[in-house]
Amino acid sequence: MNMFNKTQVSSKPLKYRLEQALEFLQYGFIERDTALRLALLSLISGEHLLIIGAPGTAKSELARRLHQVLKEGDYFERLLTKFSIPEELFGPLSVKSLEQDKYHRQTKNYLPSASIAFIDEIFKANSAILNSLLTLLNEREFDNGAIREKVPLMSVIGASNELPEENELRALYDRFLCRYEVQPVSDDAFIDLLCLSKRSVDHTKKIFDYAFDLSEIQQISQQAMQLVVSDEVLDLLQQLRLFLREQSIEVSDRRWRKLIKLLKISAYTNSSIDPANKQVQVTVWDCFLLQHCLWVLPEQGIIIEQWYQEHLGMGLGFNQQRWEKFVNVWETTYEEESNSQIQVKNSDNELLYYDENKQSTHLKEQWITMSREGQKLYLAPPDNEDRSNRGKGYTQEELQTHFFDDYYQQCHIDGQWQTMQDYVTIKDNYFTQLRENKPILTAKKYNQSFVDKRHLETDELQLELQSLISALENQNKDLKENLQQHLWISKDFIQQIQVSLKSTLKNAQLLHQRMLAVSINYTTLTILD
Repeated sequence: MNMFNKTQVSSKPLKYRLEQALEFLQYGFIERDTALRLALLSLISGEHLLIIGAPGTAKSELARRLHQVLKEGDYFERLLTKFSIPEELFGPLSVKSLEQDKYHRQTKNYLPSASIAFIDEIFKANSAILNSLLTLLNEREFDNGAIREKVPLMSVIGASNELPEENELRALYDRFLCRYEVQPVSDDAFIDLLCLSKRSVDHTKKIFDYAFDLSEIQQISQQAMQLVVSDEVLDLLQQLRLFLREQSIEVSDRRWRKLIKLLKISAYTNSSIDPANKQVQVTVWDCFLLQHCLWVLPEQGIIIEQWYQEHLGMGLGFNQQRWEKFVNVWETTYEEESNSQIQVKNSDNELLYYDENKQSTHLKEQWITMSREGQKLYLAPPDNEDRSNRGKGYTQEELQTHFFDDYYQQCHIDGQWQTMQDYVTIKDNYFTQLRENKPILTAKKYNQSFVDKRHLETDELQLELQSLISALENQNKDLKENLQQHLWISKDFIQQIQVSLKSTLKNAQLLHQRMLAVSINYTTLTILD
């Protein structure tokens, strides 16, 4: 039986009523804030929530409490086992109908007649149950014999101790747009759990009377669908889709479409002004919900959460990796152009080089006589196979030792005797190597138009970064002013976002300073006379 006063309270602002609903749901729960918010948002959005967690983590109590947010409609709860039969979920067969050769179930007080349902160990659903359950969850229809009936189901809270492994359960798993892994109460809150009174658990301290009827929830959904998704969010979602693909996280097109609806309802319900106002849009803050809608494995939710925090400025145009590449390229380009040198030419327009004596020459390479420790080097006499001494050459003393006699200081060459004195005067006997002369370089000079163009290009980028910094500062201001009152974001996560956005802003400012320095430096390039 519903605990609510049936008095009409629709004159109260929607956001206020939802805040009261959250307060009602949260009363007596410990460390279940995010799960409760997701449950209420799923109900308002007409979506389903899957809770993964061990027994005894208050999953069923959450669902029972959620039912109290509705003024009308039935509640259904069931624990499935591998032996569960369709009658347990969908109702028994009507004996009277069977007598008339008709197949019809008595669905009253069963899942097809419920508005809110809690199905524990939902992945224990067998093939006899699965097909009907899929149609009921997605199309909100139930095949009762030969008749397909519309059902009043708004939201199912599914629970399981573990994720499905069988392929036939993948479609059922995909029916739950929101997913949350609930953990046992932390050590820090353990004493609070022990001191939780039965009075708190029974929720007798406070009776909430700001409940919703079904028509109101339908109206919320219809109005929310008129909202616009901002370009900032569309850019963010596009980048996220690419990231998920890189991480091999599969997200169906149906899930993306449902996610847009969820984001619109998040924005609509958070609006403190007339939601019909065209200024109300889905913002990056609503995208907090992404981490609870796109994972296949719970640990992937952490990856998505980290990505979201790191890319809060992306929708504004601040893709840090992209801007880091821009700035690095321009810094490298300036470094190369500012240190660029050209080769000097003579009056005949010939390129000039330094020879071995540091004198200028137009010769690119020259043969030079090699030396060792100040002694000129020579080749061995022509009849030797290796005249260069394996590239080391011979000093005059080494020539004497190896090839000339001690008494006459002569060597037999080409049928004639040749003295050492004559041998060392013949240039063909010098040990020479071809030396590439070093170009004579000077700093490159640029014409004024080139410098002006470079300065303009870099100045435009630094101004764009400056504009993005202003947008990030406004986002940070918006965070402080509005996000604290966001219905669907936990306070812990708000603190994390504040730290992340502060870091993003700091990184943008550092990149701007670097880009500004490049722009200024380009005005100092040497100009042609």
